[in-house]
Order: sequence, then structure tokens, then C-alpha cells
Amino acid sequence: MNTRDLVLSALFAAIIVALGLLPPIPIGIIPVPITAQSLGVMLAGVVLGAKRGTIAVLLVVVLVTIGLPVLSGGRGGLAVFAGPTAGFFVGWIFAAFVTGYLSERLVKPEQSSLAQGVGFFIAAAIGGVVVLYAFGIAWLTINVGFSKAFVGSMGFVPGDLIKAFVAALVGRAVMAGYPLLPQRS
Repeated sequence: MNTRDLVLSALFAAIIVALGLLPPIPIGIIPVPITAQSLGVMLAGVVLGAKRGTIAVLLVVVLVTIGLPVLSGGRGGLAVFAGPTAGFFVGWIFAAFVTGYLSERLVKPEQSSLAQGVGFFIAAAIGGVVVLYAFGIAWLTINVGFSKAFVGSMGFVPGDLIKAFVAALVGRAVMAGYPLLPQRS
């Protein structure tokens, strides 16, 4: 990794943390609130790619682990890894990787704008929804049972698909507006 990669990863870690300033919205079905930080995870994967996007999320994980209150609602510390949202939080790492990996494979500079946008959306939806929910629901199942975890998590899908759409728009805009940004990798 060079200095530029580290700076970009740190920038997206800061974006994820900044999205945590938006207050969480509890929905009551399961003990997991709606937050904006999963959008940051999708953005990291879409814009930076698998390697740098994952590093950005790992930086946030390190900040949380050492106790900084950088998660939505001012949470941080090792207790996060034992709470009901731990599966989603750990899933961020894999969601960023899969989103970035799929973005690198599905989106090419020579494609039309529409094809690029669709590719980014598919990558963000699979990484930021399917992969993330697999981790989150698996952990929630331990706490509340599978059916309640699965059904409760489905209430988040429409919002997360909107986040995937926003991530696709941003990814497309960055690709068009900043051609000198290093290739996603």
C-alpha cells in the first residue's frame, strides 16, 4: 500500500464515523436500530474497491475496539462485540470486501453510465444487504431466535436498498468526475 491508499482508506473510515453522528432510529421489532453507517460501508467498497474499502472498515473496527464512541448512538468499546448488533458490525468487514470485489468485476470504465450504475447497485446490494444480513441475522439468531431475527431484519431491507442506490450513484459520479482516482483495488 502506498500513502495515497492509506489516505483514501482513512478518509472513508472518517466518512463511516461521520455517518454515525446521525442518531440511530430504533424500530422495536429487534434490538437493532436503523443507522446511516452501513451506507458508508457500501460507499467504501464501491469507491475504493475490495482492498482499500476493507481497510477503511477495519480502521473503524480498531477505533471501536479501543473504546472510541464512533458508532451510531455514541457506542464503542469491546461491549459492542457482545451486543445484539455485533453480527452486523463484524459483517461490515465482509460487506465492504464483497461490495468492492463485485464493483471491481462488474464495473468497467468503458461501460455506459447506466451499466456502471447498475453494476455498482448490484455490488452494493449483494455486499451491503445480502452479506451483511447473513452475519447480522446469524448473530441475532443466538439472541432472539431465527424467525424473529429474520422477520425483524426484513424491515431494514427497503432502506438498505435505498442506501445501495445512493452508493451506486456516488460510485458512478466518482468514476466520471475523478478519473485520476487510482483504480479500485
